[in-house]
Formats: sequence, structure tokens, C-alpha cells
Amino acid sequence: MSKYSLIIDDELCWGCRTCEVACKQEYEHKIKFIHVQEDGPRAVGNEFIYFHRPTVCRHCDEPPCEGACPESAISKRDDGIVVLDYDTCSGCRNCIDACPYDSVGFDEEKQIALKCNLCHHRVDRGLIPACADNVCLAHCIYFGDPASIHEQIERKRRKRQTK
Repeated sequence: MSKYSLIIDDELCWGCRTCEVACKQEYEHKIKFIHVQEDGPRAVGNEFIYFHRPTVCRHCDEPPCEGACPESAISKRDDGIVVLDYDTCSGCRNCIDACPYDSVGFDEEKQIALKCNLCHHRVDRGLIPACADNVCLAHCIYFGDPASIHEQIERKRRKRQTK
């Protein structure tokens, strides 16, 4: 079985937030599964620059949130996608504390944790996650085989450097 990854080339992100909109349209939760944080302005030489950092679950090889859940509501699939079963979640928030990427939210109304499940309902039908489905205006969100993605990113970087 293929392993999947969602990889974002932070160097290209310019903060359009279409990934946030696509996720919001796919899921009607108040919690953002992917959110773009602004970093800046920072003085670099005589210029001020901004960085945009999309934050989303990294679907860790050994997810700390999985081990922190007393209900076993979080599991890692064979394809590498880390899913949270909302029906099993007790709302203890241990996974929120365990996540080093601040990628698990909490729905106060439903009293459960929520996180990106990489749109596994779409992936299971041969589609890609909503945020990666050609919505990113900067074309910096990739989904698929991690080795192939890293090759694509490197090719793009080399091409930019030669211009």
C-alpha cells in the first residue's frame, strides 16, 4: 500500500488562504484543520518581508496524539493517514496537549477533539484532500508519495534559481 503525505512548500506560500476555504467547505466545523499563520514583518536588509506558514496535521510516523488518547480514538492507517474517530473521542484533550504542531483543535459545542484526517473519505474514493485539490493559488500544497513530492519541490526550486 502507498504511503501518503501532505507536504507544503512554505517558500512559495503567499497567504491566499484558499486551502483554509477549501477545508472549511469540505468540513463544516468551526475549527480550522489547516490555518495559515503570518510571520512578519521582519527587516531583512533594507526590506520588510512576510512569511506565511500553513499549519496542518503532519500525520507523524509515530503520532504522539495517538499514544495520548485513552480511548484509542486516534489511529494511523496503513497508508500513513492519522485519523481521529469523532464518535469515540471522549473530549479529554490529551491529544491536543500531545501534538507538537498545534494541529488538534477542540469543538466546545460537541466537546470533542478535531483534527485533519487528510480527507480520508476522499482519498478512499481515489481523490485528494480538499486543500490540495488544485485550489492553492501558489501551487505549494502537494499530496501523494513523499519521495515524489520532494523531487517535484526540488525541481521547482532549481528552476526558480536559474531564472
